[in-house]
Amino acid sequence: MSIIVHPPINLPVEREIKAAIEGQRALAAYLATEFETQHIQIFDEQNEAHRVELPTSALRLLVDILAALAEGNAVKVVPIHAELTTQEAADLLNVSRPHMIKLLESGEISYHKTGKHRRVRFADLMDYKTRRDTASEQAMALLAEQAQVLRTGYE
Repeated sequence: MSIIVHPPINLPVEREIKAAIEGQRALAAYLATEFETQHIQIFDEQNEAHRVELPTSALRLLVDILAALAEGNAVKVVPIHAELTTQEAADLLNVSRPHMIKLLESGEISYHKTGKHRRVRFADLMDYKTRRDTASEQAMALLAEQAQVLRTGYE
C-alpha cells in the first residue's frame, strides 16, 4: 500500500498579508485593459529588473490569489481538468472520505476508476459544490421567509 504525503498548508504571515493587499490593489488597476498580455518587472537578488510578459488572464488569476492571501487564506491552484483522489476531493468539500465515497457511489458526483482507485475530475467536483451551495442558499432563504411570516423575531 502506498502512502500519500500531502504538503503542509502554510498560511500567510502578517508581512505576506500586507504585501498581498498592496499587490492586489496595484494589479487590479490594470485588469480593465483590452490587451491580451501585460508586462511586469521582477527584481532579482542584485536588484536588477527583468521584464516578464504575462497573459492578462494570468494577471486576473494572480489578483484573485492575492485577494485570498490578503484574507489570510492559503491558496492552491488546481487545473480545471485535474483528477483528484477521493481524499483530495473530500478535503476540498470539507467532508469525510467515507461521505465522499457515498456521494460518488450514489451518482451525486461523477467519477471513474483507475485500476482499483476512484478519480474525480476537479470540474465535476466544482459542479457538485455549486449545486450544493445553491441548494443551501435557497433553503436558508426559505427558512428566513418562513421566520418572517411566522414572526419568530428574525427580521
